[in-house]
Amino acid sequence: MTDSPRLDALRAVWISDVHLGSRECRASLLLDFLRRTRCDVLYLVGDIIDFESLRRDFYWPPSHTDVLRAILQKSYEGTRVVYVPGNHDDALRAYDGAALGNVELSSETIHTTRAGKTLLVMHGDRFDAIVRGRGLSVWIGAHACRSLLALNRFVHWLHELAGRPYWSLAQHVKNRFGFVQRYVERYRDATLAAAREAGVDGVICGHIHKAEVVEVDGLLYCNDGDWVESCTALVEDEHGTLSLLKWRPAIRTFTTAAHASGWRRPVAVAARLRGVRAFRVRRRRHDARTAGEPGV
Repeated sequence: MTDSPRLDALRAVWISDVHLGSRECRASLLLDFLRRTRCDVLYLVGDIIDFESLRRDFYWPPSHTDVLRAILQKSYEGTRVVYVPGNHDDALRAYDGAALGNVELSSETIHTTRAGKTLLVMHGDRFDAIVRGRGLSVWIGAHACRSLLALNRFVHWLHELAGRPYWSLAQHVKNRFGFVQRYVERYRDATLAAAREAGVDGVICGHIHKAEVVEVDGLLYCNDGDWVESCTALVEDEHGTLSLLKWRPAIRTFTTAAHASGWRRPVAVAARLRGVRAFRVRRRRHDARTAGEPGV
């Protein structure tokens, strides 16, 4: 069993598909993640700000500003922040190679792990024409996906009212359709072909909202997921281990090691955030016992 990574001593963190400016963004969960983690490099792997959604229906609550402030605060405190734009924030691609304050902008970049493995970092939307296809079925699928995300938002609201952890209806439904799995496989093959052409050891991407770490024909495919449906991040710890963190009141970690001896198969690890809930329970019990007592 692999130990859970130390969240205050990470070498690198990758997040993508945050979609700030859309109603589907789970900003509160991301803000909690950013405040609890410390890293040397933070990669923003595209679709961080959803300019498309903002043009259709302007929506920008204070929590979305708080996310940007948390990212900028990390850059001021010494974290290297690299922004790799995606298709929803592609206007920023015009600034490839520039810097906005302490944030570097790059259409693609290479990350080298502590074990010396090189990984191509890109959003991945340039493979849409290869894996998605065209026609009426694509339009219907896109409409169904938007409707599912709206329903996912309603389910999340119900879970918050009931005090239950976040659960993604959208991911639950998608995982039950074979055509979704085939699309993911085609996308994975396309990104790995780009990594092979670039002469690197693997790829780190986002775009399709499907978090995964898997080895295919000697190359490592890492998708860091999203903060709309799955709420996941990819991290590299101080030992060079790559892990997917599924951010909830309990963090479920799916780990793939990147040691010099080679890749290791995924191992499930549970690392729970305790304390706050237990304190609240104790406080309520104390208040109940002391209610009505003189001098209290």
